[in-house]
Amino acid sequence: MTRSGPARRAVLAGLGAATLAAALPGAASARTRARIVILGGGFGGATAARFIKTFLPEASVTLIEANSAYIACPFSNLVVGGERDIAEQTFGYDQTAAAGITVVHDTAIAVDATRHTVTGQSGAIWGYDRLIMSPGIDFRWDAIEGYGEEAATVFPHAWKAGQQTLLLRRQLEAMQDGGTVVMSVPPAPFRCPPGPYERASLIAQYLKTHKPRSKLLILDAQDQFSKQPLFEEAWAELYPGIVERRGAQDFGRVISVDPAVRSLATEFETVTADVANVIPPQKAGSIAHNAGVADATGWCPVDPVTFASLLQPDIHVIGDAIIAAPMPKSAFAANLQAKLCALQVSRLLAGLPPQPVPLTNTCYSFTSSNTAISITGVYSAGESGFRSIEGSGGLSPMNADSYVRENEAMQAKTWFDTITRQAFG
Repeated sequence: MTRSGPARRAVLAGLGAATLAAALPGAASARTRARIVILGGGFGGATAARFIKTFLPEASVTLIEANSAYIACPFSNLVVGGERDIAEQTFGYDQTAAAGITVVHDTAIAVDATRHTVTGQSGAIWGYDRLIMSPGIDFRWDAIEGYGEEAATVFPHAWKAGQQTLLLRRQLEAMQDGGTVVMSVPPAPFRCPPGPYERASLIAQYLKTHKPRSKLLILDAQDQFSKQPLFEEAWAELYPGIVERRGAQDFGRVISVDPAVRSLATEFETVTADVANVIPPQKAGSIAHNAGVADATGWCPVDPVTFASLLQPDIHVIGDAIIAAPMPKSAFAANLQAKLCALQVSRLLAGLPPQPVPLTNTCYSFTSSNTAISITGVYSAGESGFRSIEGSGGLSPMNADSYVRENEAMQAKTWFDTITRQAFG
């Protein structure tokens, strides 16, 4: 089904601090002086820190993040395609600190759930009453033969924004016209399900504009993917003859690579790439495993209302690391989960029961630098876990006029501005 413009704008607006604060009695928030530590300063952790401090102004809130600046993954595919500067993706923590949050640039290496402590790489130790973890993702470096951190310097993944993003962009710029770009897509689950196909669209736009004799081959471990009909419609209309995709049924899953000879092998054939973007299978960030909040799947099971870990007491986990299907791993989801987790933690610390709240997610994907498509889901959270609410949400319409796609691109930019303000000020 498709969504109306007002419905999309309602989803875009999301939940603000004032709306959520209505679910937390003022007297309860004023008297709470708990120690709250938050690990990870991305869209999940940074948003959680700011909302916790808003709900519980007397609480001690400490945000631990290794990097002095955060480089956002949403919109980074525009950087890959040469349509955006990496500086526009980069956000600092000055406003976070100005909000009364203690910002520490250190790497958390251990969590003691019994003693309620976090240890940093520096040797510093922080005690907590509640810990909120937003550990993001790490890669399963052993999943594709021949692909590890060293190989990523030749075949970049660019799935954590920053130097890898710029490396892939430089490789595209350096490639001769008539070259072949190969993209390897992993099996689900992974961060941002539509992300590889948005990237394919923007690489195709770059090739069409600057290197029109070149081709893009997508080797995909999946047969179906998010917004597939919309992406395929865009590729046929905007980039005919440039994009080729082979799914799992067509032996598209990459099983090994050899960067020395620039080759990628499937179960059926070996292809040679002038530029290769290998996106490896993923798991929760390493600190989640060290803390004991990740299970055998590599991801973190949580209570769907409070985001409390099902494996460790007084620890909450949000963002890409959690098991929340059918809710995808996205910046929108991490931002909303952070707000709701902040609310529930505040209620619990104030001696109040958690309050279930429906969740939404909207994923925008650029099909060119000025057109976009989207998908929205609405989810319930309760004893049965996360569940899609039947009849809610939907996709952008097929066969839409150009102004519809251009309007979605503008909505995407508004959404990005909104969540970056909420997370970083």
